[in-house]
Amino acid sequence: MRRPLAPVPPAGRRRRWTAAVLAVAALLAGTALTAPGAATAAPAAWTPKPAPMTTPWTSQVPVDNPLPEYPRPQLTRPDWANLNGIWDFAVTSADAGRPTAFPERIRVPFVAESALSGIQSRITENDTLWYKRTFTVPASWDGRRVQLHFGASDWRTTVWVNDRQAGTTHDGGYDAFSYDITDLLNRGGTNTVVVSVWDPTQTGGQAVGKQRLNDVQPHPGGGIFYTAASGIWQTVWLEPTAAARITRLDMVPDLVNNQLKVTVRGAGTSGHQARVTVSTGGATVGTATGPAGTEFTVPVPNARRWTPDDPFLYDVRADLLSGSTTVDSVGSYTGMRTVGLARVDGVLRPVLNGQFVFQTGTLDQGYWPDGIYTAPTDAALRFDLQKHKDLGFNMVRKHIKVEPQRWFYWADRLGLLVWQDMPSMERTPDAAGRAQWETEYRRVIDQHRSSPSLVMWVNQNEGWGQYDQARIANEVKAYDPSRLVDNMSGVNCCGAVDGGNGDVVDHHVYVGPGTTVPDANRAAVLGEYGGLGFEVAGHEWYPGGGFSYEDQPDLAHLNNRFVGLLDGIREVRLPRGLSAAVYTEITDVENEANGLLTYDRQVVKVDEARVRAANRALIDASRSPAAPVTLPTGQFRSLRVTTPGYTDRYVRHKDGAVFTEVVHGGSEALLKADATWRIVPGLADTSCYSFESRNYPGEYLRHRDSRVYKEGGSGDLFRADATFCPVRGANGGVRLSAYNFPGQYLRHYGAEVWLAVPGGTRAYDSPALFTEDTTWAVEAPWTP
Repeated sequence: MRRPLAPVPPAGRRRRWTAAVLAVAALLAGTALTAPGAATAAPAAWTPKPAPMTTPWTSQVPVDNPLPEYPRPQLTRPDWANLNGIWDFAVTSADAGRPTAFPERIRVPFVAESALSGIQSRITENDTLWYKRTFTVPASWDGRRVQLHFGASDWRTTVWVNDRQAGTTHDGGYDAFSYDITDLLNRGGTNTVVVSVWDPTQTGGQAVGKQRLNDVQPHPGGGIFYTAASGIWQTVWLEPTAAARITRLDMVPDLVNNQLKVTVRGAGTSGHQARVTVSTGGATVGTATGPAGTEFTVPVPNARRWTPDDPFLYDVRADLLSGSTTVDSVGSYTGMRTVGLARVDGVLRPVLNGQFVFQTGTLDQGYWPDGIYTAPTDAALRFDLQKHKDLGFNMVRKHIKVEPQRWFYWADRLGLLVWQDMPSMERTPDAAGRAQWETEYRRVIDQHRSSPSLVMWVNQNEGWGQYDQARIANEVKAYDPSRLVDNMSGVNCCGAVDGGNGDVVDHHVYVGPGTTVPDANRAAVLGEYGGLGFEVAGHEWYPGGGFSYEDQPDLAHLNNRFVGLLDGIREVRLPRGLSAAVYTEITDVENEANGLLTYDRQVVKVDEARVRAANRALIDASRSPAAPVTLPTGQFRSLRVTTPGYTDRYVRHKDGAVFTEVVHGGSEALLKADATWRIVPGLADTSCYSFESRNYPGEYLRHRDSRVYKEGGSGDLFRADATFCPVRGANGGVRLSAYNFPGQYLRHYGAEVWLAVPGGTRAYDSPALFTEDTTWAVEAPWTP
């Protein structure tokens, strides 16, 4: 049994360092709290299968001790034994009993469909997976209870120790579960654990997310759904505990009163007290004692706020007391931050620590070409989150999957705001399916409710398996009132039904960014947008099989288009009430080529510095908003070109189309009238503007198929096409963004006026002089 090296206390400090504090210190320093003496050697015959794509970490996975890091960072103890590694393995029919032989070997915790498992086989609802291994319990654990922990196993898991079943069968693919196996052990001898897992994937009624029963080898198709992940997919480990033990710390910061609300939950703790100490750098900040299982407060004076720019974490220690005797101690951490809604300059916004900051992030599916559901190493798990930071994002939406607790630790430590989806079902469930899904959701909330990075629960997505949206949103909010709740991401999409409640109105718009606005009680967010695709030769999962929402011909167009979207959000949608946006997506996934990185994480497709600057500008604009651009409504004006060399040209209509033409004092009266427009409140949105023809009242500037015309009409589409939102340009000029295509601008090109797309592929989208060509001077009318 190996213990972590203890940090050396400062000279002169004589207080005793508890085991829990040492565990947290080792954890935060990156030290693995492993127990190699409890692991069996790997059979020489075992080898991984060739991965469809290799990541930088594929070859770094140890055979007999993969993922050796302590798996539960918010509840640490110094003694534990990692059971990851090579297990005996068999697959039987779903209705068969335990096999008499286990002819294969699997590397736990990688799913059977993955290359890193060494199996790489398609598993269906007709199969049951069987795992077996032996272990010994260290003699130093004598006198303590022994817990067997599973980070996650998908889906129905039954465990036997020495041929006796441990507890009850666990149903659920995304939550941790444990068994007290003390009474099943051969103390001082060899013990055998057998695990069976049955996973129906999308044929069942359980939470399944994006998993589908596809071929495990690269193949065309698949769309937005990916390879299934069956069986054990997170760390399996042993831990010695006292009979009366702490099982969870629920921590809610209270910045108004400079305190931390804490509930110390446990097993066998009736009549026990709990003492919680908050510290930093080894110095105590505050301590308090209260009954176990009951909320009490710990003072945290002058609390340093946790933010994405300063993700400061306090150390926490909890001691379970029986009278004056400490019977259990655990280490943890917390970030002092609050989340809520508030009106900011009259607009309902999400606020962090009482302040609005625009949340810009990506959709993160959490898939890997070598490990599928399981990142090959802890460094790989951290990599995707660090790459968000490198690209300037401050948020990540974990999409239709729940990651291991170490993923949340890295989000907490690096400083990313997390939107956590509850994995969806394939179809609307029956009563039993609803009960299972809601039970698993509550367990997921309990498991991650103390993570400071997690700021919003996303209940359902685009109507997948939707039911009782309003009730579920209310119940989730009541169960965890410290966070925001999204009743349905993508209420405008795919048959989704808005529950009408929760904290946000969430639209999906591809390519976007769309026109989502707040309602009376909810902030406006863009739960998905983007999907710009580019396939990098040599880094495709199935060469030639990739798809996206909008293919880009080259990386220059990808960069221009993506930065154009971010700029459009900053310039147009942020001032009109949008508070957050989630770009699809951080990496390619199988045949989805929408990623900012390739699926193998070998290539960053975009210019990191440029994207970081665009994200930084968006975040900064939300903290220090510019005054809105206003135009003189009810008055006639003319729109002059500002591009050097063309500043004598004005917007005019001719035969129904719109052009630019030289206008001067000696021009004929008809030309002057054609170049004069009355500015009126926007036909689709009165916070924007429409431009009515001077000599054809009732006809307006209107874009149609990207060309701009002078037309009359009615209906929602016409009104949207004839509405433009002003954006501040250079030297007092104005850029006019299409109301229904934010970030696309009126542009003169070859004497014609078009609706141009930054980074677009058409001639009139050309990047040369794009900003100058889309900037107009609003001047006195040629015909008053």
